[in-house]
Amino acid sequence: MLLPWAETMGVEGVPVTGPSVLQRRPVEVPSGAASDAVAAAAAAEPACFTDLHLDQVVATITAGREAYELTPFFHAPLTDPDDVAYRHEVFFDLADDARRTVIAGFGRDMRLVREQRARAAALLDPRQGWRVYLDAALTYCSAVSRLASGLAEHPPGSRALRALAAYVDRYTSGAAFTSLQTEAMHIEGALDDVRYELTVEQDRVVVRRASEAPDDGAAIARTFARFSGERFGGEPRRRRRESRRDDPAANQIESAVLERVARLYPDAFGALEAFAGHYQTYLDPVVATFDREVQFYLTTLEYVARFERAGLPFCYPSVSADDKAVRARDAYDAALAHGLLAGGGSVVCNDFELRPQERIFVVTGANQGGKTTFARTFGQLHYLAALGCPVPAREASLYLFDQVLTHFEQEEDVRTLRGKFQDELMRMHALLEHTTDRSVVILNEALTATTSHDAALVGRQVLSRLLEQDVLGVWVTFIDELAGLDPAVVSLVCGVDPEDPARRTFELRRRPADGRAHAIAIARAHQLTYAELRRRLRS
Repeated sequence: MLLPWAETMGVEGVPVTGPSVLQRRPVEVPSGAASDAVAAAAAAEPACFTDLHLDQVVATITAGREAYELTPFFHAPLTDPDDVAYRHEVFFDLADDARRTVIAGFGRDMRLVREQRARAAALLDPRQGWRVYLDAALTYCSAVSRLASGLAEHPPGSRALRALAAYVDRYTSGAAFTSLQTEAMHIEGALDDVRYELTVEQDRVVVRRASEAPDDGAAIARTFARFSGERFGGEPRRRRRESRRDDPAANQIESAVLERVARLYPDAFGALEAFAGHYQTYLDPVVATFDREVQFYLTTLEYVARFERAGLPFCYPSVSADDKAVRARDAYDAALAHGLLAGGGSVVCNDFELRPQERIFVVTGANQGGKTTFARTFGQLHYLAALGCPVPAREASLYLFDQVLTHFEQEEDVRTLRGKFQDELMRMHALLEHTTDRSVVILNEALTATTSHDAALVGRQVLSRLLEQDVLGVWVTFIDELAGLDPAVVSLVCGVDPEDPARRTFELRRRPADGRAHAIAIARAHQLTYAELRRRLRS
């Protein structure tokens, strides 16, 4: 490698403090490393992600932005309502088309900067690499300047973007940025003035300064200018620095020619080399941090827009770390809805509410009636709300938890040498050991590997323990009696068509568990009641 082109940011050993759009406290960005304002870079995927299909949601949101490594940001839920409000403010700011266009354009410019820097590092000819590196610096200066002017023209209202706008304004007015921009433009001008001639004589190529003779090429260009559109009021053609990014690497002859041109113009190429060596750390760490962090918002808004175009609502919920009375209107499972929309299906929304003294939904009803989907919906809404993101509902008031714990049915693992019921009891015990009074717990089809009597016995004990711990939660179960165990338990039943009990409506209603009533309705629909069987057997 001819030069250390690594993406270092800031002066070595000197952390830079600046605003973050992901948290309301200023962060220190260390030099020589990619920033991570929420300290989430090493965060593992939460255990609840697979059960709640949040892994699918996050994968869909971040698709196409893998280079930013946004996934860790979705692994770090917030616990302070003001932190959530801080992120909501940024989302509200970016809902403005003009402001979002400014920031999205900045992101595109910064992607080009990274491409140009990477290309400069890959080029074998040092002079060609220096020139592309200069292009990257010019693109960077232009990107930051446009960001500063764009935020000044469209002043943000959020604390995060106001702080960022003030920082960028100071930065672009500072000596370091001004020096970088002035020197880069001066060198670009000097290189634009480089003119040379080539004479090919059999096996020799002679390189010399361009003569003072008239430029035939310019004359030809003027002659054919009429075809460019400029003569007829069309937009003049502006040179695009990004056009060089696809230029092929210089071959051996071109490198030799370039080396001789550099000898003819030692001042211009000497300044270019000095620039590439001096400005290795010109990327401001706070600006680079913002470039990454703001993608969290932009890609989430793009995800939400897909649902809103299909008529499905998203909202910014009110959140509390104290009030456990939660509710939502027209809520749905985002992962399931994404698949249904892609296949042309329809999405059924549901309402839910836990009043001040209520804590746990016990969901019963027909199989394939939407019970598990509701459980995932409840978990998804709470988790996305804790990220400060909009949630899939028309309106919602939700609780800020310390953790979301899930217990979903799993296939038996013969390698453990334990039966399925024993394994389930061990997993349930571990869940209860980690539960606190701020946890959200979601149990789905638990205790199915034993008799109804034993499942009811263990289920009552588990539910009593959860109520003692004052957790919020959902329990999808076939044990109807759990739905009436305590006043803090709310019974939800999956609906079926009264005229066709075999058809699920996927709507959930607050009412006493009626598993037997549903079975009787099915039997009646197929003329399999006790009375019908007796009549048919007698005939």
